[in-house]
Amino acid sequence: MNTQAERPVDRWFSSYSGDHVNPTNQLIHVVCVPAIFWSVIALLWCIPVPGSLFRQGLWAALAMFIAWSYYFRLSRPLGLGMLLVFIVISWSMRWLHGAIGGMQLTWLALAVFVVAWIGQFIGHKIEGRKPSFFTDLTYLLIGPLWVLAKLYRKLGIAY
Repeated sequence: MNTQAERPVDRWFSSYSGDHVNPTNQLIHVVCVPAIFWSVIALLWCIPVPGSLFRQGLWAALAMFIAWSYYFRLSRPLGLGMLLVFIVISWSMRWLHGAIGGMQLTWLALAVFVVAWIGQFIGHKIEGRKPSFFTDLTYLLIGPLWVLAKLYRKLGIAY
């Protein structure tokens, strides 16, 4: 009998949640994980694309597609939610890149990245546990999905 608890996504979330029990740490993660996620995509967006066949954002698009493929295999409802997140981030990134330019977007993304990671490590200091990705780098992909799953649960959406 295959129960919902046996799904890989549930095993990942169970393990990740075990490292994030403290409510303050959870709140920090709900803010900082999406900020880090956004900043990584922004930094990838700013990498120049050689030639004229492809547009700015190619590297970010490739990374988002690979991440989305992984998310969709773990859970179709969460994968669709992440697809929406990626579309919104892409639209906003294209607008931001055009509005402030690549160099300013790079500096903004670096600042968000550093501040959000400081927040993450403060949260783990409060928690008294090391970040999950020290155990397995896959948790760097699981964190954003875990945040989305928290939103799904709050809205009563099954995943």
